[in-house]
Amino acid sequence: MTIRVRRDSGLYGWERALGRAGLAPVAGADEAGRGACAGPLVAAACILGEGRTIEGLRDSKLMTARARDACYDAIIASAKAYAVVVVPADEVDAQGVHRANLAALRRAVLRLAVTPRYVLTDGFQVDGMGAPSLAIWKGDRVAGCVAAASVLAKVTRDRMMIEADAHFPGYGFAVHKGYTTRVHQEALERLGPSPIHRMSYRNVREAADLAHGAERRARVIDDE
Repeated sequence: MTIRVRRDSGLYGWERALGRAGLAPVAGADEAGRGACAGPLVAAACILGEGRTIEGLRDSKLMTARARDACYDAIIASAKAYAVVVVPADEVDAQGVHRANLAALRRAVLRLAVTPRYVLTDGFQVDGMGAPSLAIWKGDRVAGCVAAASVLAKVTRDRMMIEADAHFPGYGFAVHKGYTTRVHQEALERLGPSPIHRMSYRNVREAADLAHGAERRARVIDDE
């Protein structure tokens, strides 16, 4: 079956086209935190209510924090089904970020209370979701259900990183959310890795080596 979606069909064109083909309900899946060196990877899946639109919905990365929060509340209130999966930093290290990402997206879809007949993902093809699927380049910009999943994932993760900032002060998690910025890297090198840093990332390992070296030097001075 060939599904054709016009470029000017808007954010909900994919859902409408798949629905006309008898493939509703359609789920979207996306993640947040793939590129961060600290904090969890968060994946979400969402089936929007039939015929419903979310005011202001778009790619979560292009929205302000206030707009994302408003969309998050609207999605929770009106979605037919949604699910969120959190993968801690140590599990990301153990599995590798790409494998952890695919597994989390799969788990999010399989946890939906309503079984989708079709799944749209952002960028990566994900197998084993119990339904036909299609990976769409920039899916969170062209498919409403994927955009909704991106909002759920990002808002969930941002809130977790703001909470982490209170537990691990000094890194600036509330601001950069665990992504590698100059301020974050300077704090990482000064303080060493926190328990939520991903040790499989090169910049984190190098900062750990610096911290251990400084600790050894301090020990030698104390012994003298």
